[in-house]
Amino acid sequence: MSDTAEASTSTLDIKVAVDNILQNIEREREREIIARRFGLYDRKETLEQIGEMLGITRERVRQLEKAILIRLKIAAEDGQADVARLEKEFIKHLSEMGGVARVKDLSEKINPDADAKDHAHVAFVSTLAPNLAVVDENDDYYHSVGLKEHHDEKKIKESIDTVHKAIKDLKGQPATIEELHAQVNGFEHPSNVKAMARSSKHVANLKDKWGLVKNPLVNPKNIRDKIYAILAENGKPMHFSKVAEAIKASDFKRRDVTQQAIHNELIKDSRFVLIGRGIYALSEWGYSSGTVADIISDILRKEGPLHRDDIVRKVLKKRQVKETTILLNLQGKPQFKRVARATYGLNETPAKKA
Repeated sequence: MSDTAEASTSTLDIKVAVDNILQNIEREREREIIARRFGLYDRKETLEQIGEMLGITRERVRQLEKAILIRLKIAAEDGQADVARLEKEFIKHLSEMGGVARVKDLSEKINPDADAKDHAHVAFVSTLAPNLAVVDENDDYYHSVGLKEHHDEKKIKESIDTVHKAIKDLKGQPATIEELHAQVNGFEHPSNVKAMARSSKHVANLKDKWGLVKNPLVNPKNIRDKIYAILAENGKPMHFSKVAEAIKASDFKRRDVTQQAIHNELIKDSRFVLIGRGIYALSEWGYSSGTVADIISDILRKEGPLHRDDIVRKVLKKRQVKETTILLNLQGKPQFKRVARATYGLNETPAKKA
């Protein structure tokens, strides 16, 4: 049997198991509450929405949900066959995934084509499984599940927070999981660190680099951020056409961009500096905006008169232009004057235009 076939069978088993578990709930209204709260057959609903549908208060829905889950968990602890069988499979996958995983990741590990309904089924079974711990989703954590023998819910949250803090301490510099593993204590393997990083809503990754979600190097949110990430990864100036090609070949979402769109964004953002014909660099690399004449002026203002060859060498560090372009600026711009043989300085009283 192929891997795909095995995954499909496993997903089907979970659906059948969920149906069997729900049938153990005697009252139709209580089955409805659980199905709607977990989104087992449709979208997840709030306590208020279910209460309005059933004609009861929000608090009453909460009480009923809690009581039903307690009964189902007791049945699972007593060896309910469907939960026990699936729990064993979940534990096998979680062990391979670092001991903890987002429900979405676990579901897609079982079936790469899993949808929101499949995620809900996995979450429901995990909630009942006696040897699994579940972290509910909130502003800090994704809906996650872990091996209870290693982590209860509180311990999972503490471990996620530890990894989040380690990434925060990087001061904006992304790191690999191996680098993070070397930085934090209490994690046996890099896969454990990755599992916690994946479960935090404050952490993002791009390829093998991890950082805070607000860091454009790991979580670019618009075209300018994607340009920045590409240039930073390349580590040297690039032509805007090459930037466009790199974005199309990347793992970014919405990679279909035009060269013109890239060029337009490069012009607008002060993070990017034009240093040659269509060639851009990051300002944080020490480049500043301006014409070749502006660059020459800055150099002469800081260092005084210089030999022509020294001026050319220094300008070429800041601009990717032809040597003749620099020489033409020296000889043809009124702000420069020759002060000695092949030596130029600033003309403090440039000639006025007619």
